[in-house]
Amino acid sequence: MNYTDALNLMYEYTKSDALRKHMYAVESAMRAYARKYNEEEEKWAIVGILHDFDYEMYPTMPDHPLKGAEILRSKGYTEEIINAILGHASYSGVPRETLMAKVLYACDELCGFISAVAVIRPNKIADLELSSVKKKLKDKAFAKNVNREDIDLGIKELNVPLDEHIKFVIEAMKSNAERLGLKT
Repeated sequence: MNYTDALNLMYEYTKSDALRKHMYAVESAMRAYARKYNEEEEKWAIVGILHDFDYEMYPTMPDHPLKGAEILRSKGYTEEIINAILGHASYSGVPRETLMAKVLYACDELCGFISAVAVIRPNKIADLELSSVKKKLKDKAFAKNVNREDIDLGIKELNVPLDEHIKFVIEAMKSNAERLGLKT
């Protein structure tokens, strides 16, 4: 499968513009990390764009992402891609053993949080700083649906410093600001 096939599959199952933008954000981070680690950028982008593709149809645990994994298998996606996607939901019981799976988990909730911070700023993501994200992370009332424990665990599993990871993801998202709806 290639990126275009994955994108078409995402469009087929995901109608929400907000959810699509979230998957674009995660894709942006996955692409940037693939380049950093000299990995296959298209494969990592596919994982980012498909990690929540089944969420609208199967929003309850454990259906998401288990039902999505069944769909991906039927379409010939590799177990490496499927396991990375399954691993982004801890309740799936699939361990995050590959670097790709760890990066997906480390980026998923953080991308959602960074988007929430950026969308309320006058210049959106253009001038978003690490300090603004860290300040909002401490505010439990802000973006309360974002699981901060998942963010912390993802950073721990990826074994990167918090500040470095947040800055890296902000920059990855800035490079795709228009597609994410975060450009002024």
